[in-house]
This record gives sequence, structure tokens and C-alpha cells, in this order.
Amino acid sequence: MGPIFNSLGRTGLALACAVAAAGCAQPAGGQARRGGGPAVAIHTTTVQRMAVQRQVDLAGTLMSPDQARVSAEAAGVVQKVLVEIGREVKVGDPLVRIGPQEHSLALARAESALRQTRAQLGMHGPIDAADAPPPDEQIGSVRNAMASRDDAIASLDRAKTLAGRGILSSVDLQAAETRVKVTEAAYQSAVDTARGQKALLQDRRAAYDLAAKKLADAVVRAPIGGVISDRPVQTGEFIAERTIVATIVQVDPLKLRTGVQERHAGIIEAGQPVEFRVESFGDAVFHGKVAYVSPSLDPTMRTFTVEAIVDNSDRRLKPGFFAKGVILTRKDEDVLAVPDAAVSTLAGVSSVYVVKDGKITQQTITLGVRQGDKWEVIDGLKGPETLAASRLNELATGVSVENDTSSPDAGGRRGGGGRSGKGGGRGGKRGGGTQ
Repeated sequence: MGPIFNSLGRTGLALACAVAAAGCAQPAGGQARRGGGPAVAIHTTTVQRMAVQRQVDLAGTLMSPDQARVSAEAAGVVQKVLVEIGREVKVGDPLVRIGPQEHSLALARAESALRQTRAQLGMHGPIDAADAPPPDEQIGSVRNAMASRDDAIASLDRAKTLAGRGILSSVDLQAAETRVKVTEAAYQSAVDTARGQKALLQDRRAAYDLAAKKLADAVVRAPIGGVISDRPVQTGEFIAERTIVATIVQVDPLKLRTGVQERHAGIIEAGQPVEFRVESFGDAVFHGKVAYVSPSLDPTMRTFTVEAIVDNSDRRLKPGFFAKGVILTRKDEDVLAVPDAAVSTLAGVSSVYVVKDGKITQQTITLGVRQGDKWEVIDGLKGPETLAASRLNELATGVSVENDTSSPDAGGRRGGGGRSGKGGGRGGKRGGGTQ
């Protein structure tokens, strides 16, 4: 056992020497430096100020704000279909033409009846003019009855005069009185007939206008501007009234509908800008503006509906696209911020190292959003502090430090390999969150 023991003894002695050497070669940081070792050379930075744009995440669907299923108001055989799916139309553009023969005949019949009534009332102007019937006294039958009544009244006056002188018998006087009564009844009958003809004129004018409308409806026109999304009819088929001939969707502007979480109900309002992307166009950013905010919540999802109007004059966007983006709520000015190089994050806790009188004090902070290479500081700093910006993995409370005159970039690289590197991972998570 002698050789073996000697060998083990030499091995243990070598290990002891190695441990002692390692203790002598310990870096100038950590606990050794707290006891008065050489100061750590670091780069420093200050607490800064920046403007922070607050935003709320959104994910929603682009929709057409207006959609029309256009139907035919006149029955008949489809003579020609004038549009195809995907074609853009304007208000009034023809979509489908229906054979007009039956409607032309119905219009001619209504026109004939209207002319007859107009003639009875003594109307001779153009048939398409505004039909204001003449006063009763200007209608021929009424004028004739009025003249007969006036003559009878005059004859009665003469008969009374003659009867008063004893020249006219009582029988002739009674005959004159009876004639007045007959002519007054005839006059009233003529007035009633004229008024009936006026009512008939109104009815036949309505029938004529309806027939003219049916003939015009033989050409189905677009009620709104947009793009044809469906066209179910074919040339040659017979269609009844109210048959759908085309569907038009409005594409400019579009409406972006999304659900926003309940906790943001107090900050979303009409007029706020919206920025979003769609998968079809990669990183291209599209813009809109909040137009409508629902006053009620969905009790299942705990969200409320928000609709934004999106300009689509270039027709790049299509109804049905899925969009992801943000609603820009408010912009906070003069917010406390620190560079990413000054932040160390370990186990989800973020810290900075405050430099004062050549000593380090580790300070826990609460981070907000990240913009570029800066972090918003919600809590933990007041503003005038000087912070270490390099070699953060070698620092702790009480460590002595001194200013490093070498390149700040080099110092930043030396410090970025430790705990502050984990802070970047945290930034990626918080920076894109909802504020």
C-alpha cells in the first residue's frame, strides 16, 4: 500500500495547490472586490427621457361596409348580362338587360288611358308634363251646366217681374222655378263628374308612371359602387320579380372589425389611428382610423367590438383579409428610459447598477415598453442617477468602480455577455405587448 498511498498523497497535494492558485487568480469583481480590491473599469450612462406611443393590440377581419344583393324589379327574359365577377361598377352602371316588349306594350296601354282622361278634362299639354288639372269652372261640361243654370236663374227673375205685373200666369212662374232647380242639379252633377275625372286622372297617371318605371327597370342598374362578387343569372333565362341578379360589395373604404379586451374600454375612442398588416403583403403597413366603438361587452369573450375605416383607393385590400396590428391610443412625453446595455435581467427580475461616489448600488426596476435600444422605466428610478453600462456580470452592491476610457462599444460588448443578455429576451416579450 506504500506506493499507492504515496501516489494519493501527491495527488491531494497537487489539488490543494491548484485550489490555492485559483484563489489567488480570482477576478477583481464579486466578493473579493467588496473587501477593498482594485476597482472595476466600466462605462456609464445616465437615465434618459423619451416619448412613448401607447398602443393596444388588435386582430380582426376586413369587411365591406356596404353590400347589396341586387334584384330585378321587372319580370322577363334576360336579354344580356353586362357584368362578370370581379368587375368594378359605379352607381347607375347597367348590370342586366331584360327583354322590354311586354313592358313597352303595358306603357302604351297606360298612356292611352291617361290621354283619354286628360281630354275629358280639357288638358292638351305634353303627357310627360306635370298634370295639374284645371279648376272646375274651366272644364267644358261644368261650364255648360253653369251657363244653363245662369240662364234659368235669369229667366226666373223675368218671370217674377212679369207675374208681379199680372202678365205671366202662375203656371209659367212655377215652370221657371222648376227649370232653375233642374239646372242647379245638372251643374252639381257636372262638378261631381269633373272631380271624379280628376281622381281618375291621378289613378291613370300613377298607372302610366308605374308602367314607365317597369320599362326602365328592364335594365337593372347598380345601386351602389363596388365590385361584383356574384352574378347568378344567365342570358336567355326567364326571371321573376325580386330575383337576385348580382351581388355588389363596396371595397373603398373597407371596415376593420376587431374585439378589444375589456380592460381597455376606457382608452379606446373614435378617431384614434390604426396600423395593421395582412399576410398577403408581408411587412407593408396599412392605416385606418377608429370609427365606431361598441357600448356593450361580449359576456363570453369579455371583449367589445371596435370598427375602423380603412382607405382602399388602390384596391390592394380585399374583404375577408385577416389583419393584425395596433390601435394608437395616446403618446406620453418625457418618460424615464434607460439603455438596454444598462439593464440586467435574472429570473424575471430587472435591475440596474447605480454608480455613486465610485460605488455600485444594485437597484431593482420595473420595465415598461421597449423602443429601439431603450427601455421605459415605470418604477425604481427618479431620473438623475448615473448607471453602469458595461461589465454588469461583474458588479454587485458595494463594488468599487472607475470610469473606463476605452471605446464604449467595446465595454458594451464585454457587459452584454452576462445577465444583461437575458434582458434582451425580456424586451422582445414586453416590447410587443399591449399598453
